[in-house]
Amino acid sequence: MASVTFDKATRRFTGMDRPAVGELDLRIADGEFMVLVGPSGCGKSTSLRMLAGLEEVDSGAIRIGDRDVTHLPPKDRDIAMVFQNYALYPHMTTADNMGFALKIAGMPKPRVRQRVEEAAAILDLADYLDRKPKSLSGGQRQRVAMGRAIVREPRVFLMDEPLSNLDAKLRVQTRTQIAVLQRRLGTTTVYVTHDQVEAMTMGDRLAVLKDGVLQQVGTPKDVFERPANTFVGGFIGSPAMNLFRLPLTADGALLGALLVPLPRDTLRAAGAEGATEITLGIRPERFDVLAPEDLETPGLELVVDAVEDTGAVAYLHTSGKVGQEITPVVVRLPGRPTQGKGAHLRVAVRPEAVHCFSAVTGERFDEVRETTSVRVRLPQDTTR
Repeated sequence: MASVTFDKATRRFTGMDRPAVGELDLRIADGEFMVLVGPSGCGKSTSLRMLAGLEEVDSGAIRIGDRDVTHLPPKDRDIAMVFQNYALYPHMTTADNMGFALKIAGMPKPRVRQRVEEAAAILDLADYLDRKPKSLSGGQRQRVAMGRAIVREPRVFLMDEPLSNLDAKLRVQTRTQIAVLQRRLGTTTVYVTHDQVEAMTMGDRLAVLKDGVLQQVGTPKDVFERPANTFVGGFIGSPAMNLFRLPLTADGALLGALLVPLPRDTLRAAGAEGATEITLGIRPERFDVLAPEDLETPGLELVVDAVEDTGAVAYLHTSGKVGQEITPVVVRLPGRPTQGKGAHLRVAVRPEAVHCFSAVTGERFDEVRETTSVRVRLPQDTTR
């Protein structure tokens, strides 16, 4: 096992007006499960391929432990990679697929068989060692691909969206298996996904990327509760955080006819920018639905456009007048909803549940104090 360090690692492709990965600074601890997460084209897979040696590093460095591997070929990096498409040999059995790399390396057959059987026991594949890929399910094929990585006993596991070809139920089951397996083996793992639910449930820490730039690093809890900027706030969480660009007053921000009081430090910080507006982030579960007879409490008037009833919770997809525009708002309710499409409701906002971001830069106003998180300044053009 070993730590992994990206030291201002940069990758540029011909014809692109910006780096695919720009000066990535990231340290992954020995034995840590790090998830690189972001939308398509954000640079997460390119970062993983740079670590694997499948993409060149144009500037900066990459280290595995104390060893600089920036310009080493993949075979000399002591890593094992699990691909999105499994990449199994169709003419080989499960055992042969899992042990192929060891066979090529010249390991004695009894030792190869021992390692394959040990990995098969861990992955619940002992009964499938003589089967070929065409007779295995998608989840079993994925476990064979993982077994092929495990038998090599590498210093680092690399996983590039390994669950994207599985159905929804199998994805949930397999991601749990991967997380449990990683903790059991204790091998440093770098996992790439665009699915933020996977990222939140599997990783020890998340590294959120956008346009090749690292936005925030932290535990899932840190990133969810204190997003560094509007992009992270809007990307992490399902459904996404509601983001409102609102006019400032002397005491807070106006959300429709509802005044949301804000801390004095936040108002001063916004004033120092010369801003007349602020971006407020409110997660769907942070709205309080007011009773119809409660006319004393100020609220935001909404109309239900659609109801997403999952059984345990319900998501009301609504719209309301914010300023001069009709704005979509998602509200989460516990239990089964009583409101249907076309229903009117009023919601209140708890001031302590509001996230405050600069309307100019998109950055969070208050400092991220947790040591497991970092903040970065967004380029101006990414928040417009």
